[in-house]
Amino acid sequence: MISLHGKIVATLVSFTAVISAAEPVSLKQGQAQLFLDDFIVAKIAGVTRTMHQPRKLGAVIRSPQPGKTIQTRSAPQWDPVAKVYKLWVLGIDQWLWESRDGLHWMPGAKPNMRTDLVVVDPLEKDPGRRFKAALANSGFAISPDGANWTKLDVPRIPSSDESNFSFNPAEGLFIHTVKRGGKYGRSVALATSRDFKNWTDYGLIFQSDDLDQKLGVENIKARLADASLRLPFHNNPKVYRVDVYNMGAFYYDGIYIGLPAMYHATGPVPNYPNTDGFHLVQLAMSRDLKNWKRLGDRRPFIGPSRIDSGAYDLTQILPPSAPVVRDDELWFYYTGLKYRASYNYVGNFPKGKYVRKPGLDPDDGAVCLAVLRLDGFISLDAGREGGRVRTVQFRVPEGKLFVNADAGLGRLQVEALDAKGKLVTESVPLNSDKTRHEVQWTKGGLAKLPGRVMSLRFKIQDASLYSFWFGERSGQ
Repeated sequence: MISLHGKIVATLVSFTAVISAAEPVSLKQGQAQLFLDDFIVAKIAGVTRTMHQPRKLGAVIRSPQPGKTIQTRSAPQWDPVAKVYKLWVLGIDQWLWESRDGLHWMPGAKPNMRTDLVVVDPLEKDPGRRFKAALANSGFAISPDGANWTKLDVPRIPSSDESNFSFNPAEGLFIHTVKRGGKYGRSVALATSRDFKNWTDYGLIFQSDDLDQKLGVENIKARLADASLRLPFHNNPKVYRVDVYNMGAFYYDGIYIGLPAMYHATGPVPNYPNTDGFHLVQLAMSRDLKNWKRLGDRRPFIGPSRIDSGAYDLTQILPPSAPVVRDDELWFYYTGLKYRASYNYVGNFPKGKYVRKPGLDPDDGAVCLAVLRLDGFISLDAGREGGRVRTVQFRVPEGKLFVNADAGLGRLQVEALDAKGKLVTESVPLNSDKTRHEVQWTKGGLAKLPGRVMSLRFKIQDASLYSFWFGERSGQ
């Protein structure tokens, strides 16, 4: 693996896979097909799979209280009534923040209870229940405005001190991930609900494994050898371990994407039963919320910034519950912290007290923003020699064909094949970089073919393919 210009590129530059489907796949109109796994792929050759890291824009909300570290586990929610984004934070006295553009944030109303895991439910007909919150390890609440909350008489989902919360509007599904113990320590459990009253707890669905421990030692050694990165205060190889600090999990065009924060423990903290260390946020995906596949060969989707960058995300990086879809971009609001073990613990735990280490910057945390191309998690790339990707057979949905591709320095062409693999029509070659290319056909096209069993073959040369779909995009 190599990391280059925000990309994690597989060293395997050409491979072939064949997947046979007994029945044609059913594609939903307006739902993008990404290439995070091989669900839509029948044959692929001469192509590289590339994971792309989001572009960091730095801090967007800093702590107004020196010595108090602002954090978030939520995602900004658009309030169509107030016409502002709202974001709930923790670690400071001001829990609710508002913004009209997602970049400039101001304190909002003072909530009547702490809520830092909030979604807006667009399917809710009762205006008094538009905002819904998971109260970490203590239940759930509803609100008309995100500030005035009423706690529900609903049992809590057992958790320790980490949770995330998102909503899948396509299925009316609330998704609550929580921290519990697993084989190597911190792990992720999941519960879902369709009525925000009755919850199904699936138990542990994501945890670190033996490979994480092996890669973790390599990550720790690489970090200790890199003077441009913030080094941990404590280092003891006997303590080296990787577990899952938390994980945001969200719905995205028919699949679920996870952002596990993999915590790398580097050494014990004196007089305190915890460890020093750092986080690397990985990328994972699932089609059922229970079985997860790691992406990008477990390399960081969001990694640390350099010490001299002026950034906050030097050591601890905690992911959001979901990104915000802004036109043709995905905005990730995440927690960035400069230190991990920034306090000395004086006395014996738990009766002692925390004392900040002398000489450290008291402004050590912020809500940070990173931006990714729409569908930009994984691309299929081919160089000058070219490559091909053939989809499984599917029934053609209504609507025109669109692709998200960067062919600005090369070309991408689409061929439509019938059920016997015979060429029906081909597209005019694409040679630009767009998230929404409307495919133009040289003859006929697919307008008269809805319901017919077909497949697509993408011919890629010096270009990157991210996704395709039929009809108007239905959204994430």
